[in-house]
Amino acid sequence: MGKSGVLMHITSLPSPYGIGTMGRAAYEFADFVAGSGMAVWQVLPIGPTGYGDSPYQAFSTFAGNPNLIDLDLLLKGGILAAEDLSDLYFGDDPLRVDYGAVVYAHGEALRRAFKRSGEALREAVEAFREDNPWLREYALFMAVKGHFGGVSWQQWPDDAIRLHEEAAVAHYSELLKEETAYYAFVQYLFFKQWNALKAYANKKGVKLLGDMPIYVAPDSSDIWSESDLFLLDDDKRPTFVAGVPPDYFSTEGQLWGNPLYDWDAMKREDYAWWK
Repeated sequence: MGKSGVLMHITSLPSPYGIGTMGRAAYEFADFVAGSGMAVWQVLPIGPTGYGDSPYQAFSTFAGNPNLIDLDLLLKGGILAAEDLSDLYFGDDPLRVDYGAVVYAHGEALRRAFKRSGEALREAVEAFREDNPWLREYALFMAVKGHFGGVSWQQWPDDAIRLHEEAAVAHYSELLKEETAYYAFVQYLFFKQWNALKAYANKKGVKLLGDMPIYVAPDSSDIWSESDLFLLDDDKRPTFVAGVPPDYFSTEGQLWGNPLYDWDAMKREDYAWWK
């Protein structure tokens, strides 16, 4: 028996904070899908968007997009206070996302949430870290990226950490301990809201259908920390990149720039990264 559904990315939902989130509008949309007799809600990739704000170029295959965290739910949970948001500008166009404003304002709001509630939630965040091994590398990747002004890891001025050398990883993990704690805190918040939304939709008889990019973004924690699983040279530069030949969509073809997978290396690890 077939099922019908609808594609609606979370960012397109209405919100007072400049971009759709996993808050009230998402729950109302789940109600709409169920009430319409549909059984599937498909979303675009929910990873943390990188250059160009594309959901298909994420800083991590596993992490969630901080901009999708609903701030009203944080207010309701006492993780944020109203004064934490009073001076933040999220954009003023109800039809378009001002990504510059949203990324800054959401980031500032989450920083304030961490300052206000990070210590109280530390135990819960640590448990979340233990259950999600990918988080250690992602949090360090984002912390080091911030430390070097946000540039791609391929341009980090310290070759030791760029090449993911063990001593450098230990050094920066200690140096940026508070920053990595912040990024872990944000992911804890994201997945708490995501799992709650999923549970609600499922209870209504609606399945969430995900989407994922074909390839991993060049500027991502995955390629930085798991470089052996991709076709890179000794300096961790791609030897081959993804694209498509000319077609009806583009007469010149497309060069995506994503490093290709090293399937032999993945097979030797029994595809652990994929699993």
